[in-house]
Amino acid sequence: MSTPELFDRGLQPERTLLAWRRTCLALAAAMAVVIKLLAFESDTATVLLAVVGLAVPAVAWLLAAGRYRRSHRRLTRADRDPELPAGGSATAVAALAAVLFGGLALMLVLR
Repeated sequence: MSTPELFDRGLQPERTLLAWRRTCLALAAAMAVVIKLLAFESDTATVLLAVVGLAVPAVAWLLAAGRYRRSHRRLTRADRDPELPAGGSATAVAALAAVLFGGLALMLVLR
């Protein structure tokens, strides 16, 4: 029994990467708004934490882009391996960015 042909030859990972790009861009934009709001009302350490938090969505997108490249390579080469690479590092980093954003937003509200 042979393996069935792929329906879209790797387009699903590309759509997933585009979704990751939108998600990371939204997280970065939200973090930039928090930085702007905290810049005049908070201490330096909080603002520095928010600036570091601005880099976290970029790291999540880089991890998702790396996974896309690996998936695309596996799906489009001649001797296709039906197993796609596993991993949840981009999800974990994006969750960290969301938690960091939530904590900074809570700090902004409680001031």
